[in-house]
Amino acid sequence: MDVLKALYERRSIKEFDPLHKMTFQELSTLIDAARQAPSSYNLQHTKIVRIVDQEKRKKISAAAYNQPQVLSASEFFVIAADTKAWQKKPERCWQNVPEKIRNFILKSIPEFHLERPWVERDEAIRSGSLMAMAIMLAAKSMGYDSCPMIGFEQESVKEIIDLPQDHVLVMLLAIGKGVKPPYPKPGFIPMEEFLFLDHF
Repeated sequence: MDVLKALYERRSIKEFDPLHKMTFQELSTLIDAARQAPSSYNLQHTKIVRIVDQEKRKKISAAAYNQPQVLSASEFFVIAADTKAWQKKPERCWQNVPEKIRNFILKSIPEFHLERPWVERDEAIRSGSLMAMAIMLAAKSMGYDSCPMIGFEQESVKEIIDLPQDHVLVMLLAIGKGVKPPYPKPGFIPMEEFLFLDHF
């Protein structure tokens, strides 16, 4: 499936086949695809917590207001992001570029982030969101459905997965074989309400 087809066909599915399991190779392909997502300064802020323990899934389900996809999805991820990634050996993210470019980038990274906590958080969430979309499109291209989730109690999920203090939760993400067709797409606002030329 090409990217445009995956984009047009991807929907947020709530009901999955609870008996379906992804193969190891499918999971590996999905995770490798996720790594291709862009991130600010290539810092690769995003961390994926794959929830396989059923007791943890039940706890997250309760924290997510008992939404059924938490328990029925073949794979269930908590997408988090490291707000301090820029301080954690950023040189390892730039090892394959010419030295001149690497030195310029490594000098720019602290200049961009230092004493700007909103930048740390915004860039982490942006990078996490880009990776989540990459996962969803890759999953669709592989014949799987997905459901990004923001309806959950943040503090409860943080505790369940032992989220480090310098990380933020981005979203929950369910992947699996949908068992019920989605409703028609709800509708789009007129083009002139979201596409502008040069200014609002």
